[in-house]
Amino acid sequence: MGTEGENLHIVFFPLMAPSHMLPMVDIAKLAAARGVRSTVLTTPANASLVSRTIELANSSLPIPIGLHLISFTPTSGLPSCCENLASFDSDDARVKMFGALYKLSGPFDDALCDLRPDCVVSDSFMPWTYDITVAHGIPRVVFLGSNFFSMCAMHAVQQHKDYEKASPDATAAIVIPGLPHRIEIFRSQIMDLTMAPPEFREILLQASAVDRKSFGEVVNSFYELEAEYYEYYTKEMGKRAWHVGPVSLCNRDPAAMRARGAAENDGRCLRWLDEQRKPCSVLYVCFGSLSIISDEQLRELAKGLEAADHPFILVVRKSGDEWMPEGFEDRVKEKGLVVRGWAPQIEILAHRATAGFMTHCGWNSSLEGICAGLPMLTWPMFAEQFYNERFLVDVLKVGVAVGSKEHVVSHEKRNEVIGAADVEAAVRKFMAEGKEADERRRRAMELGEMARMAMEEGGSSYNDMGKLLQDLKELRTGKVVAGQH
Repeated sequence: MGTEGENLHIVFFPLMAPSHMLPMVDIAKLAAARGVRSTVLTTPANASLVSRTIELANSSLPIPIGLHLISFTPTSGLPSCCENLASFDSDDARVKMFGALYKLSGPFDDALCDLRPDCVVSDSFMPWTYDITVAHGIPRVVFLGSNFFSMCAMHAVQQHKDYEKASPDATAAIVIPGLPHRIEIFRSQIMDLTMAPPEFREILLQASAVDRKSFGEVVNSFYELEAEYYEYYTKEMGKRAWHVGPVSLCNRDPAAMRARGAAENDGRCLRWLDEQRKPCSVLYVCFGSLSIISDEQLRELAKGLEAADHPFILVVRKSGDEWMPEGFEDRVKEKGLVVRGWAPQIEILAHRATAGFMTHCGWNSSLEGICAGLPMLTWPMFAEQFYNERFLVDVLKVGVAVGSKEHVVSHEKRNEVIGAADVEAAVRKFMAEGKEADERRRRAMELGEMARMAMEEGGSSYNDMGKLLQDLKELRTGKVVAGQH
């Protein structure tokens, strides 16, 4: 490992959500392995999500990662047990959580006084951190948790605004202009900020403004995966960025993988997979930690999986059975496993029995599927996920679309329900054998190998992490100017 980070101290301040916390802690591990003094900043209620993975990493790191806790004030309005977006099952509650984040300004300011870091890596969804870092004379690096393709696509859509001419229910796709590939998307799949709660819309607008003024952006991706879009982002859009992923690959042993989440379902899932006699036969179905899916949609999904008659693991956030068709678990017990809560996703994806991944196209999940060398069955719902679907299907050619058409900012306002027959048809097409499926699998395995090579010493992401640390050192000595990119 290199030592480019010697004498640097970086504070990592992630948004309180598993999909934002885990990759940022992984980046902290990568930095610490290069000699950086890394400190993860979070609240007491969120410490348990990352303390175990940090503890395991520290056993082999040259400089241990620190965990610095700051607390919400009593006036934040949040219950003490609910300081993470994944704790809430309604959009209103999540919007209140975003509003409460501003109440961390004072504790964050105090933490910077105590820690005196050389850099802060903070989440794009916490734009208020920018002014505080400026007041301390500390450069801010942005982490969004997305990829270059989706950021370029969103930029092109907003620049040209062709989508505004189409009605929301238009049946013709829109071509996104100016991108290296021909990308088509439906009007209904594009985020409509006018439908967002005003508080959330304001956060997104503030984030866009201050991210441009920050020192740059650290991206969980690798050059070989989206080289043309890295070039577009840095040259056409004029942004400074470093690709340092796939960061989940820093967790090389099973203990480190399991430490990234609750462990109650570890043994059950993996034992079930071990019992599958046929390799590459199981479809893993998971929609992430933040998706809110109606009982009606889960019921149709379950019926479709049962009718498709392929082995599957279905992970659901809900603990109850209200959504489940009567007798479902008994009927599918020989071929299907229902997991409530958290599942050891990285290990499931890497298992010899797993054939593919039905995913909501969140970037962490998409990238973990790529790392595992698996094709994906895409079912986007919100955020940048419809762009990620197009990247997987049209650019990488490792995806098959289920047919989701409705982007929502508010989950409760979703009208679309994909029926059991459509789910069954999509699963059968995806799991079928043939030339097209073989090519998807070959391409997916090729990308998985590229991902591993990018993170090895001398690989593209390894080198770009070194460049980030060198840029921060040069910034400290005045050789690079913050905000000029």
